[in-house]
Formats: sequence, C-alpha cells, structure tokens
Amino acid sequence: MRQIVLDTETTGLEVHKGHRLIEIGCIELSERRPTGRSFHRYLNPDRAIDEGARAVTGIADEFLLDKPRFHEIAEEFIAFVDGAEVIAHNASFDVGFINAELERAGIGGPFERRVAVIDTLALAREMWPGQRNGLDALCKRLGVDNSHRELHGALLDAQLLADVYLAMTSGQGDLGFASEASPAGQARRERTLIVVPLRVQAADPEEAAAHAARLQAIEQAGKAPSLWVQLGWS
Repeated sequence: MRQIVLDTETTGLEVHKGHRLIEIGCIELSERRPTGRSFHRYLNPDRAIDEGARAVTGIADEFLLDKPRFHEIAEEFIAFVDGAEVIAHNASFDVGFINAELERAGIGGPFERRVAVIDTLALAREMWPGQRNGLDALCKRLGVDNSHRELHGALLDAQLLADVYLAMTSGQGDLGFASEASPAGQARRERTLIVVPLRVQAADPEEAAAHAARLQAIEQAGKAPSLWVQLGWS
C-alpha cells in the first residue's frame, strides 16, 4: 500500500478570498514504512502573505519571489501523489487549496478523484472527542518529539504527522522522524517476536528420587497427600 503524508502552508486561511499555496511537503510510505522519497516545494503565490501566516511559518514575501509558481510544478506534484492514499491533518483545508491551484493551472478534475484521502483530524476527533486534536496536541499525547517545531513548515509537519498517524492507527514503529531517545522512539519501536521451541528434559534417577523424598516429607508434615500428587504432577 502506497501512502503520501501531505501538508501545505498558505498565504492565509480563506481559499475563497484568493489565498494561495506557498509550500507543499510530502513524505512517501510503502506498507507503512518510509521509502526515502519526498516532495517539497516553496511556491511564489503572486500575492502578499497575511501577517498571521508569516508569524506561524516564518516565510517572508521576499523569500518566495524567485520560487516557482504552482503551474510550473503541478505535473511533478501530481505524478508524485497520483493513485496513492493521501494522509493530511484537516484534509479539507489542504485539498481545497490544492483544487483551487489545479483549477488555475488548467488541470481538470478534483484532487480527490486522483487519490484517496484520510483526514487525521477527523480520526483524532473520533478517538478523543472533546479534546484538543491539533498536531502539537497529538504529538504530546502520543509521545512524538516535536521539540524542534518552532514554526510551521510543510515538510516538517508531514514528517511529524507520519509518526502521529502510525501511532494513532496501530502504534507500529517510529519512522525515525522523531528522536530515537523520545518516548515515541522508545514506546513505538517495532518489535520482532522470536519463537523458540520448548525443550523438555526428563529428570535423571537421582533427581527423581530427591523429588519423591521431598513430596513424602511434605505429606508427612501436612498429614495429607500433597497437591502435586493429587493433580498427578509427581
């Protein structure tokens, strides 16, 4: 099973007001293990970034001036995610912005027809109703080390979300995105079960005699047959 853990950063929160993507980060998993492949691009949105978005991402307008526009990387992005199961936190937000960019780029069909989408926010709300279920809260709850997350970043958040998703769905294996010394690295490291055939060795005559003498002493002290004899274990 091929999965893509995806996160985006934007100029603002409202796609219907013309806000744009400024960063896309993706991590590829195969059979719930990292393949080492990723997709990460900063994008020129051709508009100013809202103050709130600048504050949480640390991305300045000037930094994006020489970056590609979405239509220039659209085919590469689609090729990377096409046919995969996409995992995103508050997926409707990311998908809404991606669909708006695809439409501007003249690429037909909604994103959801190309991929299956799993929303980890909806999943978390089912598992922990009424609790805080943002990415930072989930990292804390599940022992994923996010101490290096000072600002929001699409690739970093995708890496953290990959560990969070595995912990939420099965507790299987840390991908190594979290620290090896972190609770996530310790508690969720995949274990291998080794089955060793049981070896049965009968007592030799000397051991059998000592065992019988011990049972006889127990019976004399208790003035009744020992439990071992009653159960046939002697």
